[in-house]
Amino acid sequence: MSNTNSLNSRSKQALALTMGEPAGVGGEVTLKAWMSKNTPSFFVIDDAEHLRLLAHKLRLNVPVSEINVPSEALDIFEFALPVLHQPLQDPVVFGTPSLKNAKTVMESIKLAFEFVSSGQASAVVTNPIHKETLYNAGFQFPGHTEYLSNLAGAETPPVMMLASPQLRVVPVTIHVSLAQALKSLREVDIINTARITAHALTEYFSIAKPRLAIAGLNPHAGEGGKMGTEEITNIVPAINKLRKLGIDASGPWAPDTMFHEAARKLYDVAICMYHDQALIPIKTIDFDGAVNITLGLPFVRTSPDHGTAFNIAGNGVASERSLLAAMQIATKMTKVHNNK
Repeated sequence: MSNTNSLNSRSKQALALTMGEPAGVGGEVTLKAWMSKNTPSFFVIDDAEHLRLLAHKLRLNVPVSEINVPSEALDIFEFALPVLHQPLQDPVVFGTPSLKNAKTVMESIKLAFEFVSSGQASAVVTNPIHKETLYNAGFQFPGHTEYLSNLAGAETPPVMMLASPQLRVVPVTIHVSLAQALKSLREVDIINTARITAHALTEYFSIAKPRLAIAGLNPHAGEGGKMGTEEITNIVPAINKLRKLGIDASGPWAPDTMFHEAARKLYDVAICMYHDQALIPIKTIDFDGAVNITLGLPFVRTSPDHGTAFNIAGNGVASERSLLAAMQIATKMTKVHNNK
């Protein structure tokens, strides 16, 4: 199937939602998302019986209907939650992940990728995983972002954007220790991350001339080298090259003053140097509504920007707001891209 035909086919299909960690809140927010009136059509790759039992436990009126192929989801969605059944190997104990179920979690992600790649799903939305459990089961990737990039055969490293109505952020280094992030930060990585981000904002968000605010690494953006030289050696040269490429890049911005309300009005996305520099401000501003988006893939992938929440799993108090936002933004991104 050609890329054009695949895109056209995807636009007519439901979203593919992965199960995430069964012992976390993924199942609960999935059930609650189906009950919402603002939910795009989706099917979930999960254990159907587990979802039935969970719906009963939480007293959620969600009929669960097994499907054999993704195309059946659109006809079923109005009346029941479509589930492409993937049986778990161990009973679910909320708050306690089982190594025996890790393979099914990984298979759920792989199937979602295969469905979107073949045009059987419009986009991929991933429920939160418990990385340590997957690592112990042989998972060789830092997270969803890197795994999906590998499956897609992406030639450049994946770019992770966190987005909410108030703020978009992109970290240059992602799932590595802070010490490793400082050692590995390179000018070329800043440039590549910014280029992919600018392209995505145009292709998927209809921003004709994206404004990129490039964060500094050190306090006060280095104070001219007095508090660190990375701005001089890596960040400023990257900004200059981005400008020569026609990208509206500004900075380096002092990291401690670029996220207040007035500053956020001056840019469309903040390019940050490491994971927490990006994620702390957006999770503080909109913890329940922020969405994780993987840029640079040949399909749309989003995810709620929260973890497995073991401490509240199975209690019926988890919010579906971030998952709904992830589904809604995935649908909007797909429509914008297909209409270009």
